[in-house]
Amino acid sequence: MKKLSEQRLVYFFEAVQCGSVRAAADKLDIAPSAVSRQISLLEQEIAIPVMERHRRGVVPTEAGQLLIDYYREQGAHQADLLSKLQGLRGLKRGHVSIVIGEGFVSDFMSRPMAYFCERHPQISVSLDLAGTNDVLRMVAEDIAEIGLVYNPPTDPKIVSRSVQRQPMMAVVSANSPLRNSKSCTLQELSEYPVGLMHTSYGTRQLLALAEYAAKIKLNPTLTTNSINVLKHFVRSDLGVTLLPRFAVSTELAAGELFAIPLEDDVLAVAEVHLVTRVGRKLSVAANRFVSYSSSLMQAFQVTS
Repeated sequence: MKKLSEQRLVYFFEAVQCGSVRAAADKLDIAPSAVSRQISLLEQEIAIPVMERHRRGVVPTEAGQLLIDYYREQGAHQADLLSKLQGLRGLKRGHVSIVIGEGFVSDFMSRPMAYFCERHPQISVSLDLAGTNDVLRMVAEDIAEIGLVYNPPTDPKIVSRSVQRQPMMAVVSANSPLRNSKSCTLQELSEYPVGLMHTSYGTRQLLALAEYAAKIKLNPTLTTNSINVLKHFVRSDLGVTLLPRFAVSTELAAGELFAIPLEDDVLAVAEVHLVTRVGRKLSVAANRFVSYSSSLMQAFQVTS
């Protein structure tokens, strides 16, 4: 077999990522027939089908998945090379890709991001927000070098570079009867309207385990994919929510919201994880972000 065509790999990879040949063609700004032709040539090149077409789109065959893994590994190797060259330049140029849960935004932006930008102004950063499952997927697929996630499930493709326990708390408004409570239970919270994140988020997945253990079911008045919406929900005296302290640190300091410890063994052991892909060699700049995040973020400080 001759050397694989990199261009055909690109077309095949984009077709799988986008879910269809037409969507890949739109992204690449070429005719769908050109994408199909290149994928067919790729199949002829390796003498085995790489893709199956279904009603909902295209999916890779076993051989196709091997090609996708190879393509991603090649991209990671290239990033490693650029990292080494970046190191020789002394962090004068480069790029870091990061994906985080929304609850980390204030903590991340005011501390490691500010610290990094001040010291390395010529390094660009892409910062995406995502739920727990998507953070892990993006890191595993090398879409992002670094991820910040709350209480993630175990994933063999993911390694945690820094971990810190951050219990879930009941978050209430200044007018809530719970405001001055030293602690509360899930049973007590069930008596109030509750706002919660969607089930793809770490906070909700953890809460589901706690509900099961306590034989309690919270029926949310509001379900959202935005922590900011939950904050408004509580500030507007519409109900309570459950979040780790660091996610509402700005509002706590301003006296707008109050965090009440929960009497629950499951929620008490929740953790913050800074993650990367197993085997991924981080760029020099990304390693700086790992160091800054671990040392500067409130999320990685011991809670009292």
